[in-house]
Amino acid sequence: MEKLHNIKGIFFDLGGTLIYPPSGSWMFSELAYRYFPKERLQEPGPQAAMSRASRELDGHHLLHTVEEEYEQFYGYYKAVAKALPELGLTGDDLRIVTEDKVYNKADNYRMFDSTLDTLEAVRGRYRLGIISDTWPSIVPLLEYLGILKYFDCATFSFELGAFKPDRRMYEDALAKMGLPAENTVFVDDSARNLYGAQEAGINPVLIRAMPGIGPTEGIPDIDRISGILGLLDV
Repeated sequence: MEKLHNIKGIFFDLGGTLIYPPSGSWMFSELAYRYFPKERLQEPGPQAAMSRASRELDGHHLLHTVEEEYEQFYGYYKAVAKALPELGLTGDDLRIVTEDKVYNKADNYRMFDSTLDTLEAVRGRYRLGIISDTWPSIVPLLEYLGILKYFDCATFSFELGAFKPDRRMYEDALAKMGLPAENTVFVDDSARNLYGAQEAGINPVLIRAMPGIGPTEGIPDIDRISGILGLLDV
């Protein structure tokens, strides 16, 4: 695999790149599955409800506080519960699920094994940034995990009210990093997002740490985040 040259800055995605959910879902934690059984969520009614609720979340994504995030996710779980009336979920049940989603850092998120070692290896050699579709609770989560300190800048979707591959995400990230696009690289687990970065002039790298992600023609790929070291002059 050819090395990337003249790189001075690295942008990282978060979910599927540096961190992952032990439950296998970003929307339903292990606790949430006690209230919303996995097999029931696969039924057509709940599937349709989740799609509608997700569109509602996406349409109101410009957020400023964790409290606003809480209200958004409470509405999401309420919509899904409405599609499963036989579960008999109460308002108190939905509040428990929502509080777990928004505030439970210890149980709902994990770093990949090589995350810390990789950040240590590139810190000081490159400027480091984040480009992530995420929510206000990400900031206290990154502080809890002890990795926020590694980054010089961050572009979060909830701050712009836009998601990758919207060009605004990459332009904001480049402006904050203060480097020409051709001197940067972006590691993400979505080919769609990487094509957007590529259109903005950023060098794309696909990470395949999560199950089901196949290679993408024209984009170098790595199996784990430490693989980025083999592409750079570290």
